[in-house]
Amino acid sequence: MKDAVVSMKEVGGRTLRVATWRLDEPSDHPPILFFNGIGANIEAVAPLAAALSERAFIMFDMPGVGESPDPVVPYNPFTISWTASQLLNALDVDEVDVMGISWGGGIAQHFTMQHPGRTRRLVLIATSAGMLMIPGSPKALSKMANPRRYVDADYMIKNFETLYGEGLGKTSGKKSHMSLLKPPSPRGYMYQLLCMLGWTSAPALPFLLRKKTLIMMGDDDAIVPLANGKFLSWLIPNSEMVVMKGGGHLFLLSHKDESVKAIREFLDAVPSEIELEEAA
Repeated sequence: MKDAVVSMKEVGGRTLRVATWRLDEPSDHPPILFFNGIGANIEAVAPLAAALSERAFIMFDMPGVGESPDPVVPYNPFTISWTASQLLNALDVDEVDVMGISWGGGIAQHFTMQHPGRTRRLVLIATSAGMLMIPGSPKALSKMANPRRYVDADYMIKNFETLYGEGLGKTSGKKSHMSLLKPPSPRGYMYQLLCMLGWTSAPALPFLLRKKTLIMMGDDDAIVPLANGKFLSWLIPNSEMVVMKGGGHLFLLSHKDESVKAIREFLDAVPSEIELEEAA
C-alpha cells in the first residue's frame, strides 16, 4: 500500500492492524474514518485512500480479519464503535468524516449516532439499515455467507458475478481485486457475522442521525439491492442519494472515477445551516 503507515496498535483492550494515509500532513479537511465490508482487509479499499489524496485516511482490520489477531471475546456495534473512538484518541484526531461499505456501513451508522461530536459528515456505500433490509438474491446471499470465498480463489472467481453483480463481475478488475484480499480467520469471520445479528438502525435514524449523509448504491447489486438505499434515504433526514448505473456490490471499484467524484463533491460541499450551528 503506497504511502500508507501501517502499525499494530493496542486499542481498548484489542490489538488492531491500523493503516493511515497523510495523517501528519496539513489539510483543510478532516480525516476519513473508513469501516470495511465483512471479511475484507485494509488493502481491499486502499485504492480509495490513494484516490482521495487531499485527505487523511484511517482504516483498521477488524479482529480476526487481515492481520489483526483473532478476537478473544465477541464484539457488537457499540463496542467496536467505542474501540474506533479510542483509536482516534490514540491518533490525536478529534473530528472525522465517516465512511462505511456494506457491513461496514452499519458500523458507520452506529458510530455516527454514538459519537456525533466526532463526526462531521457520513458516506454510506452499498449498505442497509441492518436486519430491517430488503434481502438480496438467495443465490448471492448463500455464497456471501460462505467464508470459502476468501480462502478459495477459484471459488471466488467462479462466483464473482453472482456475488458482486455485472458491474465488476465482467471486468478484468476482478482478478486484481482478488489479489488484494486475505482470508479472515474462521473465528474472525464468525464474530463479524454475529456482531450485526439482530441489529438495525431503522428506529433510531430519524431521531439520532442528524449528520449530512451521502448514500451511494448500485442498481445491479445482488447483495444489497437499491431499495435499501431508498429506505435509508427516507429514514435519514439530512441525506442525499447517488445511484451508480450498472453498478454491482463493488461499484466503488468498477465505477471508481464516478464514485470518487461523488464522494469528493459531497465532502467539499458548502456547510449547511445546521452544520454551521453545530460548529458554533
